[in-house]
Amino acid sequence: MTDNSTRIDHVVLWVRDPVASADFYQETLGMEPVRVTDYAAGEAPFPSVRLNDETVFDLMPLAAAERMNMVPGAAESAGHPVNHVCLALPADDFETLRARLEEQSVPVSGFSRDSFGARGPARRSFYFRDPDGNVFEARHYD
Repeated sequence: MTDNSTRIDHVVLWVRDPVASADFYQETLGMEPVRVTDYAAGEAPFPSVRLNDETVFDLMPLAAAERMNMVPGAAESAGHPVNHVCLALPADDFETLRARLEEQSVPVSGFSRDSFGARGPARRSFYFRDPDGNVFEARHYD
């Protein structure tokens, strides 16, 4: 990538079992696991899953929350999930994701229509949770 505009590089999600979480993201969302073997061998502090060429989700073990001290007050907020992360997908991938979630008995919300996002109103969206309770919105604009 040669475009140096501002983008999201990574999102850190607190998870109880990083390996199990990586499996969920790989099997259910189709994401590529990164450093899972290294993490399992004790050679990496956490694994990740690749959302796309530019963005990964880091799967931070919840047990590490008490050691968060990179900024003042970080320890007090560590371990608290964000409200939700939104994934924008092409319509076909949106349908595939919903079907995969339903096949794996992951509860999903009903559809919302025309909800506002980074590219304006989305045609449809829905919400679901990962095994650790992190909330995701999936949407498509086309």
